[in-house]
Amino acid sequence: MKTVLVTGAAHRLGACIATLFAQSGWRVLCHYDRSQDAAQALVGHLRAAGHAAQAVQGSLQDEAGCQALMAQVQTQTDRLDALVNNASTFIDDTGLDFNSAQALQQLRVNLLAPLLLTRQMARDLVPDGAQGCALHILDQKVYNLNPDYFSYTVSKLALERAVALQAQSLAPRLRVCGVAPGLMYLSGPQTADNFRQAASANLMRRPTDPQDVARACLFLASTASITGTVLSVDNGQHLVPLPRDIMFVVDDLLKGLSP
Repeated sequence: MKTVLVTGAAHRLGACIATLFAQSGWRVLCHYDRSQDAAQALVGHLRAAGHAAQAVQGSLQDEAGCQALMAQVQTQTDRLDALVNNASTFIDDTGLDFNSAQALQQLRVNLLAPLLLTRQMARDLVPDGAQGCALHILDQKVYNLNPDYFSYTVSKLALERAVALQAQSLAPRLRVCGVAPGLMYLSGPQTADNFRQAASANLMRRPTDPQDVARACLFLASTASITGTVLSVDNGQHLVPLPRDIMFVVDDLLKGLSP
């Protein structure tokens, strides 16, 4: 049975990815930081359905936390076939007002943690002669730049470039790919009306289905000939240029329609 570690697996996209891998016959290690109850509930649900799943806790704020997480993984398995770097932090800022501490936090969680976990997987959890796969969850914003969520976008831009770099430096022991989703869930202060309109501002006029993102991850993890590649799973959102984040564009539009 193949084993996958999904970071940030307690909620939303991470839970969706973990569930699909489990349903497809993988053993799933569901990482969480502070969401213990949600992670344990997910694991309980998967086990009740006859799937193999364990919860693993760890902070992604620094190298020591990443090392501790992977040490815990090694107590569960001596081989990791796939790693899905899904966990991220998302803070609203701009190039004029970003807070250096918050920017550093996003760089640590969104960029350095995926790089560190992937490196440690290649070093310690892929046996000689075997091959693993690491997947970085990105954002369609990396192909459709606007100045909103400045620090978050910088972290995801760097991670997108790291896909090819890690694919080159960790081959043939590890394949490295990325998935860049579009708008899937309500975000921050976004209203339901804003989400309904913003999630349809793409070529296919519909929200991105998290199941499609999960299926893309499973496809990449299962296809041995693919490395250094990023799949955009966003209904073509990255092909619709906007001057600001779509949430703010729609918010301005709704304000203009108000009596």
